[in-house]
Amino acid sequence: MRDFIKQYKKNKSAVVGFFIVVVLVFMAIFAPWIAPHLPADQDLAHRLTPPMWEEGGLSQFFIGTDDFGRDLFSRIIYGARISLMVGAISVGLSLSFGLTMGMLAAYFGGKVDLFIMRIVDIMLSIPAILLAIVVVSILGPSLTNAMIAIGIVGIPTYARVVRASVLAEREKEYVIASRINGSSNMRLMFKVILPNAATPIIVQSTMGFASAVLEAAGLSFLGLGAQPPTPEWGAMLSDSLQFIMTAPWMIFYPGLAIFLTVLGFNLMGDGLMDVLDPKLKDK
Repeated sequence: MRDFIKQYKKNKSAVVGFFIVVVLVFMAIFAPWIAPHLPADQDLAHRLTPPMWEEGGLSQFFIGTDDFGRDLFSRIIYGARISLMVGAISVGLSLSFGLTMGMLAAYFGGKVDLFIMRIVDIMLSIPAILLAIVVVSILGPSLTNAMIAIGIVGIPTYARVVRASVLAEREKEYVIASRINGSSNMRLMFKVILPNAATPIIVQSTMGFASAVLEAAGLSFLGLGAQPPTPEWGAMLSDSLQFIMTAPWMIFYPGLAIFLTVLGFNLMGDGLMDVLDPKLKDK
């Protein structure tokens, strides 16, 4: 662990990414204590109030209000919860199915590999956002269905990563020795091979978190994800388009939140790749 921390700290951008993620998690956990207002509370007397440092701004609305008088800062804070939930559930779904498919394809090979990877190729031939839109259109617009759609879209990526990692480990000496000692296929796959093939899977999961947040925001922006009055950043962007000239703060701060979240997870994923990949470690 000490070596891991030492190596990770050498990557300054990864440290910045880790700090952003920690702040995001902190906001999500302590949202009721950080946010000065409830995200759905309306104050029509103060609708479209600018940030407090601009003319007409009020101290109780730090970065302004939206067209219903809802505190923008509070909605962004509560939106962090939704982003983390979307990332965790979507990545968990993608990883569960992708891990199983990739493991089976690489370990058994032959017709099993051919069948699974053709399914993966078909899924990858369709643009990710288009496939997500099709799935949500079938299931119906909602945040839950958007998470399911994003999870399905991510399956082929994880399947390919897992397959490549397992293929690199399958014929190594320790696997052959374990097979000779009578280990079952399940033990060989999930207790012998998988722990040694975990590095690219961990990195992909971290970066997949960022992709899930971005895709969820895109679906909500199109009206297929979170529905009003849910304080989801993509939905907030969609609601604020008509006020882009008169109240630009409504579109700037949700967009900034999405940008920083995606940046944080990507930087952290890059740092993990540098630390966990022996070829990239400093000698």
